[in-house]
Formats: sequence, structure tokens, C-alpha cells
Amino acid sequence: MGKIRTPFFRIVVTDSRKARNGLSIEEIGRYVPGQEPSIMEVNSDRAQYWLGVGAQPTAAVEAIFKVTGDWQKFKGLPGTEGTLKFATPKPAKSIAYEAAVKQAMDEPKEGATTMKKKAQEKLAAKANPAPVVEEVVVSDAVVEEAPIEAATTEDVVEAPVAEAPTEEAAAE
Repeated sequence: MGKIRTPFFRIVVTDSRKARNGLSIEEIGRYVPGQEPSIMEVNSDRAQYWLGVGAQPTAAVEAIFKVTGDWQKFKGLPGTEGTLKFATPKPAKSIAYEAAVKQAMDEPKEGATTMKKKAQEKLAAKANPAPVVEEVVVSDAVVEEAPIEAATTEDVVEAPVAEAPTEEAAAE
């Protein structure tokens, strides 16, 4: 059963005198090996009944019964819970949709679309203007260097200041 590259098997009870693909008495489970973990569904009550009245499982069905724990129940062995692994349930699509809608509502309305790179740079330049640096122009006048002599405090005080005009010079 199944389709190409997607096998699907039924676990059935059939009479040994009938053809292999002939009429079955009862379907008691199914096995889907193509998923991780494999799906093994067995109607445990019906499996116990048929094993109790003398049904002989094939090697493959016996292995499935050991995984589900039905073989251990029938033989009275420990480990009746089996070693069957169950896949974690997937969240409903409606829950994922509601979460996406809620997240979309929390986003800011402006800037909902992605701007081009130049537009982003212009907007960033307007938001954060660069600090203005003023340049100081130094005149190209040549300053003559005077020889450095040991100056005393008296010399400094007595020396006239040439830069500031005095009142006498202004009066003349």
C-alpha cells in the first residue's frame, strides 16, 4: 500500500489457507516507516485476542508487537510499555497565524518597507547631523625669532608692550 517512495503497511489477520493478498479477516493496525519516528498503530485488544486464539505473527509483525509492547503482554514478560517513540505534536496553524498577526501589530507603522541604501543614508544624515568643525586660518606673516636671554622679573615688568597703543600716542 502507499505510493511510490512512501510506503504504508496494514497489519491484518488472515487465514493461512488463503492467498497472501487475498481477503483478510480483520485489520488490527498500520505501520508507516517513512516518517521519523515511524508510525506504529496497533489495536492492542484485538492483537491480544488473536494471539490468544493461536494466530502466528510474521517476523515483521512480531517486531512491531515488541516495539508496541503487545508481544511482552502476550508472553507475560517485563516491558509491557514497549519502546515506541512518539513524534512531538506540531502546533496548530491557527496558533502560528495568530502569533504572526500579533507580532505584525506590534511593529511600527512607519518604515514598514525597506528603503534603498541611499535613502537610508540621507535619512540618517538628517537625523544625526555631523558636528561642524570651524577652521582657523593662520596668517602667513613671518615672525622673527629673537635670541632667548635670561630674563628677570624686572625686565618683564619694565618692558613696554608694543601691541597696545598708549594714551600718549593716541593724544598726539
